[in-house]
Amino acid sequence: MSEELKKLEKEVKKTKRLANEQAMVLHDLIEDSLPEGYGELMGIAQATYDACKAWDEANQKLIAAQTEAA
Repeated sequence: MSEELKKLEKEVKKTKRLANEQAMVLHDLIEDSLPEGYGELMGIAQATYDACKAWDEANQKLIAAQTEAA
């Protein structure tokens, strides 16, 4: 496996972990703080969206690189 593929795989794992962590923050808000904590909802939702988008972009790069290498 090339060094570039290893680097991309590492980035996918990192961004997936961060997305999962952010999803847990959103989950905790929903489970524990709503409706009183509604003021935090938009910021946490945006951060969760951004983290998931970062994972998706990294994953798409990895898929493209794997396709090229095949």
